[in-house]
Amino acid sequence: MSTRYQMHGAVAVITLDNPPVNGLGYEVRTGIVGGIDRAQADPDVHAMVIIGSAELFSGGADIREFDTPRATAEPTLHTVIRMIEASPKPVIAALGGVCMGGGLELALGCHYRIASRSAQIAQPEVKLGLLPGAGGTQRLPRAIGVETALNMIVSGATVPATQLEGTALFDALIDGDLLDGAVAFARKLIAEKRPPKRLRDISVNYPNAEAFLQFARNTVAAVAKNLPAPRKCIDAVAAAVFKPFDEGLRVERELFMQLMQTPESRALRHAFLAERAAGKYPGLPEDTPTRKIERIAVIGAGTMGSGIAMNFLSAGIPVTLLEMSEAALDKGVAAIRRNYEASLKKGRLTRDGLERTMSLLRPTLSYDELAAADLVIEAVFEDMSVKAEVFKKLDRTMKQGSILASNTSTLDLNRIAGVTSRPQDVIGMHFFSPANVMKLLEVVRGERTANDVLLTIMRLARRISKTAVVSGVCDGFIGNRMVEQYLRQAFFLLDEGASPAQVDRALEGFGMAMGPFRMSDLAGNDIGWAIRKRRYVEKPHVVYSRIADRLCELGRFGQKTGLGWYRYEPGRRDAIPDPAVDALIAAYRSELGLTARAVGDDEIVGRCILALVNEGARLLEEGIAVRASDIDVVYLTGYGFPRYRGGPMFHADAIGLYNVVRAMHRFAANPHADATFWQPAPLLAKLANEGKTFKA
Repeated sequence: MSTRYQMHGAVAVITLDNPPVNGLGYEVRTGIVGGIDRAQADPDVHAMVIIGSAELFSGGADIREFDTPRATAEPTLHTVIRMIEASPKPVIAALGGVCMGGGLELALGCHYRIASRSAQIAQPEVKLGLLPGAGGTQRLPRAIGVETALNMIVSGATVPATQLEGTALFDALIDGDLLDGAVAFARKLIAEKRPPKRLRDISVNYPNAEAFLQFARNTVAAVAKNLPAPRKCIDAVAAAVFKPFDEGLRVERELFMQLMQTPESRALRHAFLAERAAGKYPGLPEDTPTRKIERIAVIGAGTMGSGIAMNFLSAGIPVTLLEMSEAALDKGVAAIRRNYEASLKKGRLTRDGLERTMSLLRPTLSYDELAAADLVIEAVFEDMSVKAEVFKKLDRTMKQGSILASNTSTLDLNRIAGVTSRPQDVIGMHFFSPANVMKLLEVVRGERTANDVLLTIMRLARRISKTAVVSGVCDGFIGNRMVEQYLRQAFFLLDEGASPAQVDRALEGFGMAMGPFRMSDLAGNDIGWAIRKRRYVEKPHVVYSRIADRLCELGRFGQKTGLGWYRYEPGRRDAIPDPAVDALIAAYRSELGLTARAVGDDEIVGRCILALVNEGARLLEEGIAVRASDIDVVYLTGYGFPRYRGGPMFHADAIGLYNVVRAMHRFAANPHADATFWQPAPLLAKLANEGKTFKA
């Protein structure tokens, strides 16, 4: 049952009951219409209330119906709202907790609206490359004013109900029980014989509207140049200002349908669904019992370890932080406090909140202090022998049932688990730096990791506001294994004639948050150098450019040394092209007997991005990644891939796998190319040959 109908005297209450977010799916829409019809036909009913729960009115469209016929089946949300507006008996929306998207549009279509003081509202459709499509762009400006409404619609930001108190959006804010307050408000309307009122009947009067809208267009053009939705949002709100209501609705609908067909919206909707799918692991029942996580231990108080600790402290979970020396421990604790002090200065944290959070941190120099933790996360130097010693100590120290996690970014988790007597309790938790900021968490399932351990960590990730993606065990897991191929192509491009700045510029123009050379300078070029040294021994047949090694041999490790692929001024992070690097590259080309050629931006983007795609296909084929969309989530949340392109695998589907394979054959024909690099992965070749896509 997606709605419930109850009588409270002369007031009919229609309760939305469609977990988890009261999505306005087909059953909910028909339930609302059925409730309205029932109330209209009952002479004892004089008013209606539509309500959700105390925590949630409605999160909008039901994502389970995205791209299915049920999403547009009658009664649509437009039809539901028209029925409400036409009702001779007043309909009150009672908003508790979250009310967003179509949920807010439903409320805007009601005659009256009340809300709990804790309610939060939003029109977040722009984040899916869309605009509110059920009258939101027309009714919201009439309710709260053009400027406030436009800011909400274009940004998709969530706004507290109290911020909009006194506008036509809310007729009352309720301090106590929402249902009791809604019924009391309805009875007051009945007693006072107040008729229904409609937001659509309010005239929009905004002086200098043209100037404001032009200012908004200029601003959006500067900050969202690759996204059509914000511009269309402005056009729809402009229709609310300058056109009659029904004409404005028609404009809104046309713009909405246009946006639905854009590649940007398809990509953003894919990303939205992909992130939700990533939290579900096939074959792992949701009712699998999980382990209780009440205390955390973190080994290593360096940049990564202290960042990991902050995730749990911020979620109110006590953390014991272990280091080998007092100096290293003090430095880690100071870094944590410094980060929280920065949040305090920005108004994101109170002084009491800061001290309360810091009180959850217990620094120690003894492994014995970790024994009672439910989860211990190792964040020590990326070396197998070092990590093996740590896990041997943990095996001796930790209580039975504790989960033993490694933050390794590349090493074999099965070997790490193998040094313990409890490999079923071992799992990988690969955080991304800075760990207290980056949303991605690669959860690495070993060959003997228990189901309850995996599900416990997946749910814990939600508690600490991380997007978790499960990876199997391989060198580099999903993200770093793919990025290695991306960087190999970036280095080959330097050999052939491109410059670091040109490669970065081309890929940032494609939408990457940071080009590969700026990214390497930020992460530390010595990290990649250490991995390549290992590769030269383990995989001597694999071809690498040695230009990055030459850079590292000069001690140019990036921002931390002030010199890398770029030059950096003290205290600044601006990447300044360095003639010394150009000379280094020219000398290396000469050593190889290569003459620099003109390399176009399209070639740069094609080679680097398709390198990701081909390795992603191999990961899927090997079962390291469960879904192509999981790979997309890794790159969207951890590697700065442009969200409006949906991720590397979605991007490949969008341009067509047939075209991807043809491009790879073209790259392989380059006389300086490593032809084996461009051999399409068997899965990619098969799908391209069958005219299929990565999307299952």
